[in-house]
Amino acid sequence: MERQELKRELDATLEARRELGAEYESALVESFVEKVDTQVRRRLAEERLGAARGGGPAPVPAPGTAPGSGTFGERFGFAIVTLVLAVPLSAIGAAQARLSGLVVVWAGIVAVNLIHARSPRGRAKGVDAA
Repeated sequence: MERQELKRELDATLEARRELGAEYESALVESFVEKVDTQVRRRLAEERLGAARGGGPAPVPAPGTAPGSGTFGERFGFAIVTLVLAVPLSAIGAAQARLSGLVVVWAGIVAVNLIHARSPRGRAKGVDAA
């Protein structure tokens, strides 16, 4: 459900950008990022609440995956989503600040993926990070 909702939001944001023009790009992107952030925070809160209510420990990562990086599918999906979002963000960054804007956008994409790869999601309770 969340993916469909985010896809509709992205489509609406892109359509609004086409209709309103480049001068509203920044506001549209900020609005979309805020919606994504809200959904991520809601999902994390639901997971934490489920674990606190005795929903059991978080799943243990499969053998061969890095600690805290989740399953391969989760990592791959996250990378695909960030690359899909990179297309309009790259265009906006390059249009607004040329090469420096593009570099900032891609530095952010790399940073988000690195943080996600090193996040404690998926660790069993009571296991410390190395």
